[in-house]
Amino acid sequence: MRLIAVAAGIALVLSASTVLPSAQQGRGGGAGQAEPAWLLKPARVFDGEEMHQGWAVRVRGTRIDAVGPVANLATQGATAVDLPGTTLLPGLIEAHSHVLLHPYNETPWNDQVAHEALAVRIARATMSLKATLDAGFTTIRDLGTEGAGYADVGLKQAVQQGIIPGPRMLVATRAIVATGTYGPKGYPAEWLVPQGAEEADGSDLVRVVREQAGKGADWIKVYGDYRAGPRGETMPTFSQDEMNLIVSTARSIGRPVSVHASTPEGMRRAILAGAETIEHGDGGTADVFKLMAERNVAFVPTVAAGDATAQYAGWKKGTDPEPASIRRKRESFKLALDSGVTIASGSDVGVFTHGDNVRELEIMVAYGMQPVDAVRSATSVNAKVLHMDTVIGRVATGLFADLIAVDGDPTVDISALRKIKLVMKAGQRIR
Repeated sequence: MRLIAVAAGIALVLSASTVLPSAQQGRGGGAGQAEPAWLLKPARVFDGEEMHQGWAVRVRGTRIDAVGPVANLATQGATAVDLPGTTLLPGLIEAHSHVLLHPYNETPWNDQVAHEALAVRIARATMSLKATLDAGFTTIRDLGTEGAGYADVGLKQAVQQGIIPGPRMLVATRAIVATGTYGPKGYPAEWLVPQGAEEADGSDLVRVVREQAGKGADWIKVYGDYRAGPRGETMPTFSQDEMNLIVSTARSIGRPVSVHASTPEGMRRAILAGAETIEHGDGGTADVFKLMAERNVAFVPTVAAGDATAQYAGWKKGTDPEPASIRRKRESFKLALDSGVTIASGSDVGVFTHGDNVRELEIMVAYGMQPVDAVRSATSVNAKVLHMDTVIGRVATGLFADLIAVDGDPTVDISALRKIKLVMKAGQRIR
């Protein structure tokens, strides 16, 4: 279902960052001031689906003005930018971010949520947004503030208004958890400890979904299972009826639902309820992934998060044997690939360093995905999953000029995405 409310929220205002003089001259909008224009001339263009050798892209104002063989594109007053040896492709899209978190080997999650001042978290998130944009990610879906309330809404507005540089943001605000299932943990039972997400159950879920949407949530994020069992094991936390209620309420006000789920039953309940994306899916089975494919539910595997936390726990990657958690993740990811389920690139960045988002794509390739499919996942596929494919995710005439250029060919060597030569967001040259 195309959700107009999501697409309508896309920022038209350019982010504040380094701008070439000719672009600055075009920002006033006065009479006689032409829109800034560029003719980008790389070695090749990956349009979000296919590679094209010898193509160029003309940008005028915030949009892509023309695309095609360089010999067919007149300059038409645009400033030529030669990018020899590079691939030009759509700005990358991160489908699972937490800009208000920072790496757990710096500060454990419990301590970030329970002890860090909101002002400090917002200041750090501001720097994280800049690092994300500089790394070529021009759009992110941020899936929960983890105890920072509605700070993501303010950050999104700050980017839209040009107060701070950053990617386009879709936000989920507080996220929703079943009472007593989340954290921080480890406090005396008689203490009422602020949680990393909003607790709700039964009919109260209707109020919470509507309230989060009313305060700025583009997506509704739900924790469909968590470490809530009597021995700390992961178990589904919402009944099927509760999950149905969440999704139907969100859908009625134009908000898609994303569900954190790693158990087969937690995933199954989310799928049957009509969730649009499932995050993590560590315990996903062939049957569950087949059901996802049949119901057109996208899978966001977050392989980089598990890789990072295993290393924080002492695994020496490349030297030690893979721990059981990594082996299980490889296996479930292979099942997802074989099922034909749509795989959206989302890394759970915040668990590890913002700006290192390409780590997700590299690990997906290491786990068996073809490099070209990984690049599609972070461009045209993510744009479609996030209901933004009419404005971003491809190099096509009329779409926003969210573009990056990298040395080499990332559809052959995914690590080329780390060799950034140009980042452009809505026609504004960032670096």
